[in-house]
This record gives sequence, C-alpha cells and structure tokens, in this order.
Amino acid sequence: MPEFSYAHAAASTWQDAADACLTQLDGVAQDANLGFLYLTDHLADDASKILAYLKQHSSVRQWTGAVGIGICASGCEYLDQPALAVMLGTFDKGSFRIFSGLSSAEDLGAPSMNRAMRCGSAPANFAVVHGDPANAAIAEIIVELTKHIESGFVVGGLTSSRRRNVQIANRTLQGGASGVLFSSEIVISTRLTQGCTPIAKPHTITGCQRNLIMTLDDRPALDVFIADIGETLARDLNRVGGLIFAGLPIPGSNLPGGPDGGGDYLVRNLVGIDPTNKIIAIGDWVAPGMSMMFCRRDRVAATLDMERMLTSIKSGLYGKPKGGLYYSCLGRGASLFGDNSEELRMIRDALGEFPLVGMFCNGEISHNRLYGYTGVLTLFV
Repeated sequence: MPEFSYAHAAASTWQDAADACLTQLDGVAQDANLGFLYLTDHLADDASKILAYLKQHSSVRQWTGAVGIGICASGCEYLDQPALAVMLGTFDKGSFRIFSGLSSAEDLGAPSMNRAMRCGSAPANFAVVHGDPANAAIAEIIVELTKHIESGFVVGGLTSSRRRNVQIANRTLQGGASGVLFSSEIVISTRLTQGCTPIAKPHTITGCQRNLIMTLDDRPALDVFIADIGETLARDLNRVGGLIFAGLPIPGSNLPGGPDGGGDYLVRNLVGIDPTNKIIAIGDWVAPGMSMMFCRRDRVAATLDMERMLTSIKSGLYGKPKGGLYYSCLGRGASLFGDNSEELRMIRDALGEFPLVGMFCNGEISHNRLYGYTGVLTLFV
C-alpha cells in the first residue's frame, strides 16, 4: 500500500503557509508522486502560485485538490484564515490518474474521455472527485462518472468559496468536475455520516409541483409537518429554519448513514412555507409517490451519528489507516460541533493520529450521489 505524509499551516501570506508545510515535509516522502492540496478561500486567488511553488520545491508533479471556506487536517480545522493542508502519497506507477474536463455528463461519452478514465492499463475502480457547485449539471456528472468506475463508487466534495471556486488537477481550473482515479490495487474504506436525524416515519408525497409539496399521505403538507415537529415548534414556525429539514429516502438503499444505520437519505433545505394554502417548499424537485420525512439537525444527533460511523469504519480495520480524506458540509464543523475542531478531533480520537486532509464543502459526494449536511470519510488502508 502507498505511504503518506502530510502537513498543514495557517499564515498571513500564501508563501509563509507553503513554506511551513514544506518544512514539515522536509526529509519525508521523497518518493511521493501524488499530492492532495486543500486551501482556504482566503488563498483562492493565489492557487496557481501555490501549486507552482509546491511543484518547484517537492518531487511531486501530480496534484489534485480544491478550495474551501474551511479546510481540515488530522484533529484540526481552519476557518476564515489563510491556510493550506497538504498530503503526499507514494503510489505504484499506473495505480492512479488525474482527470479533469468534465463540464457535462455528455463529456464522459467521448472516446477520448473513455480512454482517460483508466489507470494505465487498468480500469478505474474508485475516484476522488471535486466539483463546482455553480455547474447545474454537477449531480448528473457524478451519476454518469460512476458508470465508468468498476466499483460504482466515488467520494469527494463541491468547492466552497467567497472568491473563486478553484479546483486543482495538475493545474488550477474552475467549473465541472476533476479529481483522481485509482485502480483496484489501492484499497480504501469509506463511510458517510448524516448531520440530521429523522423525527418521524417517512410520508408519501401525494400532491406536488416541482419543489412545492401540497399533500403528504393525502393530507395538507403543512398539517403533516406540524404534527411531526410538535406543538412547541409549531407555535412559531420562524424557529424551524436551520433546525428542521426535509429528508428524501433513497429506495432500496442500505448504505451506512441512514436512520438506525440502514436506509440512506438525502437532506434538503426547507425553503418556504405557505400557511394559507398549507404548502411546503424544499430545495429539490420531487414527484408524486416519492417518500419524504422531516429531520432535525442538532449537535447531539450529529455527534451520535458520527460516533456510529466511526465505530462502523473502525470495525473493518486491521490496523491504523495509512492516510485519509474527509469532506464535511459547511453547515457542520464549528457551527454544529463547536469551534475547537471537535469534528476532526472525534476522528482522531476514534482512529488515532494519521495523515488526513480535506475541506468543508458546498455539497458532499458519496457513492453516486450529491449530499448535504453530511461528512464523508475515506481511508487508505
């Protein structure tokens, strides 16, 4: 298996942050040939300079990564400050390949792209993907990409930035999706944790139009909503914003991260309530016959599910992970767990100290779907 080393630092300038990372890496990973680079959006405008500098002062020429409003490393989160997180891996030649240029699902049908979706002579078995939230086709790109992956499984996240939504794929770019493919030679373990917990059983959508839900179980949607959230919250519906969300169960799924450890679901924002017509609007299009449940987002629920996820992934390990990647929602981190890097400390406390980097995203990628309010942990084992 590949060997990993990592470094992370905050500084007032990009060069000081890069130098601090290079100092931490000095004398290690001399044979490294793949780099993961995550930088906070304070440094987004300098991404090209940072990448060129790291290439110049290391042996690594192949790089993947992205910008986030926050980034993370083992036991540490950087928010609202200039910071870098770097992880270097030493992989066998032909076991990985950087890709980019996916701006639509149709791009994956091109003969040249079919050839690009390989690791040397081997088919791609797994992928780490970074995407642009401004691309309306990004969810479709993710679905189509998994059809070119032997395992049908990808992980990653969408960039988050108040400046430029920069991705890194041997160069800096924007738009679409990029990342790195791995052959079956590289062994990984991955899990997803939800930031919400269902508060009642799923309902059937019986009347809807686009993202507007008129009836659930043939009852006015708002009446069902009020019954589920309880009398205290129902007295002041202005309080439900940021606390109550819509959950869309995925039929036939049994991925980790669902209620009671089984049955996956997508969390979507409540974007509007019409008390007069008893209509609810959510942040996704729906169709009659789909299931929907209401979920509560709070620290206790998120912590319990994080603990469940970490117990699950640890039970399948035979030793300490070689390296790891973590993609968490912007709505998690300090705003959900506390401002002392509590989310990343939970991972370190459960699995030990090992090289891990990642970012806080505008959407998290796991399997073949785009999630929200989740954390996606991937370990190289």
